[in-house]
Amino acid sequence: MGAHVSSNAAAVLVTYLFLIVGVHGEEPQVPALFIFGDSITDNGNNNYITTLAKANFFPYGIDFEEGRATGRFCNGMTTVDVLAKLLGLPLIPPYAAASTKGVAVMNGVNYASGAAGILDETGRNLLGRVTFNEQIANFGNTVNDITSHLGSAEEVAEYLSKSIFAITFGSNDYINNYLVPGFYSSSRTYTSEDYSDLLISHFSQQLVKLYNLGARKFAVAAVGPLGCLPSQLPNNINGSSTCVDRVNQEVSLFNSKLKHLLRIMEINLPGAHFVYGDAYSSVTDIINNPTSYGFIVTNQGCCGIGRNNGQISCLPGVFPCPKRNQYVFWDSFHPTEAVNIIVATKAYNGSLYDASPINIKELAQL
Repeated sequence: MGAHVSSNAAAVLVTYLFLIVGVHGEEPQVPALFIFGDSITDNGNNNYITTLAKANFFPYGIDFEEGRATGRFCNGMTTVDVLAKLLGLPLIPPYAAASTKGVAVMNGVNYASGAAGILDETGRNLLGRVTFNEQIANFGNTVNDITSHLGSAEEVAEYLSKSIFAITFGSNDYINNYLVPGFYSSSRTYTSEDYSDLLISHFSQQLVKLYNLGARKFAVAAVGPLGCLPSQLPNNINGSSTCVDRVNQEVSLFNSKLKHLLRIMEINLPGAHFVYGDAYSSVTDIINNPTSYGFIVTNQGCCGIGRNNGQISCLPGVFPCPKRNQYVFWDSFHPTEAVNIIVATKAYNGSLYDASPINIKELAQL
């Protein structure tokens, strides 16, 4: 099991690493970081579409280094922001921004979109979102930009083979699909086993698409313990504020199949390497041992309204809790920056408990 680190200690450690990178001008460990995912990693793509899944207003971004809301569903940095800095890269720009073209794509691009899922229909209850398949198509456009910049197909292939592809999907396929029977028929159509198989089948095809476009180093995150989200806690029949076991069992079923899928794909795709980042275990350990990490509040959001601050997320202009580093959850669905720092740092340089079969730092060195 990974060592317990307080959120303050983790923040100091990561800040120190950031300073080393800046002061010594250390070369980036990889050419680029390409990011695919949902609201956990969206850094502003949803600002440009008509959707209910938006975070481009105060108090989102209250602790972000730019000092304003950017579209990140967090009080500060997301896990991929931390990962970019650990890799010696600048913050990665959102694909939808007009400035993300030409040389601006050469350190990587973030395609993530709040409410997006593995399945195209996932998240339609929140209106617009950029699905995983659409994100892959957008990456194809970026490859054309990279080709124009680098010139030869050989140089492009070399550049992409050394870059890291961070992928975070699956959460919405449960909380904005399978677990919403009033809007989706999936829970009536599929057993838990069959639904997880459906997701894995689509996910494997999507990973192959990225491979065929040149991706070779994949960092794929497990789905976190969704049953512990403030949005899920009101669903406990007994009224308790502990995690909803049924939901976590669904997620664990998917995660076990995802981990197996990545091992199989590494065998079958020549030159490909897959890291399984166990975000489920990392966040669960924080929730089960909060004081070891410097947290106090594990069962309600720092901002929001309703039971556990979980029924409606942050409202525009409403101030959140003052001691945000003591909260595991920022709003009804997303972790705080303090948690993101711990999860990303563990995935980057942690043990087999945190990332397998190697960590992201070791992936970068391949």
